[in-house]
Amino acid sequence: MNSGESIFESLGEEKIKALVREFYIQVRDTPDLRKLYPDEDLTEAEERLFLFLIHVFGGPHTYLEKRGHPMLRRRHFQWAIDGNMRNLWLNCMFAAMDKVEMDTNIRESMMSYFIKVANHMINKE
Repeated sequence: MNSGESIFESLGEEKIKALVREFYIQVRDTPDLRKLYPDEDLTEAEERLFLFLIHVFGGPHTYLEKRGHPMLRRRHFQWAIDGNMRNLWLNCMFAAMDKVEMDTNIRESMMSYFIKVANHMINKE
């Protein structure tokens, strides 16, 4: 990764889309996490995460235009998120990352971001 490039510029839209697709494959196979998604079809959830990741990793701001400020903790407060749920989410994301070819520095930056956000999302002991 070039030091001046964003993660979005380094990975590109297709790899971020692949990451999201792989993440939701993992979610489907993780019953405790899957139950947080009431819809049988996860297409809308995939689209929201895809647009969010493009936004936070330096791409277009389509997420903001469509949904406003992310307010992640507030948007997720309706679900009890404890350390176990955080770990399930991170395990799914890290497994998805293993399926998408990327530079080690990008992987480490993304992992650091995901850990920070997942820790912030905890709303239950």
